[in-house]
Amino acid sequence: MLRPLYDWAMRLAAGRYALPALAGIAMVEATFPFVPPDVMLGPMVLARRERAWLYATVCTLASVAGGCVGYAFGYFASDAAVHLLAMTGRSGGLEAFQALFAKVGLAVILIKGLTPVPYMIVTLASGLAHFSLPVFIAASLATRGGRFFLVSALLQHPQAKTFVDRHLTALAVGAVVLLVAALGAVSLLEHHQG
Repeated sequence: MLRPLYDWAMRLAAGRYALPALAGIAMVEATFPFVPPDVMLGPMVLARRERAWLYATVCTLASVAGGCVGYAFGYFASDAAVHLLAMTGRSGGLEAFQALFAKVGLAVILIKGLTPVPYMIVTLASGLAHFSLPVFIAASLATRGGRFFLVSALLQHPQAKTFVDRHLTALAVGAVVLLVAALGAVSLLEHHQG
């Protein structure tokens, strides 16, 4: 089942609509639960290595633009959050969250922006906390760009496609294990902080 999906992604990545699709996926993933843009970025770089830096740039800028939309959703949802928290007897909950995020928000953005943890969590939380928008954008550019340029650099290697073709199943399993481990680590850290 994995091989036909990989072959389909490779055909799509080599197509003429690949770049707009990459930008769309990167924007949507920053705002809603969706497929990480790496799923499209990887095959695109493997299909056309000479365009790796263009793909990484588009992916980064689209992801940060989508992140700004997610930030706005969180920012404007703060009034609703205040009302919801008041109904549950935790009227000071948002202020406490905002105070905490003011202290650790930059670290949260930098760490979670590099990991496979959904970027949407960072964008919505940053907006809800009314975190500094310029700092949010700068940190997002650094982490999202770092991640997408690293993926592009690794897959630009002349032997990368051969390696991926040969070890596709092991790489897929490794990616799933990494995602589960990252989500587990984040959950564990949040539990210890709470």
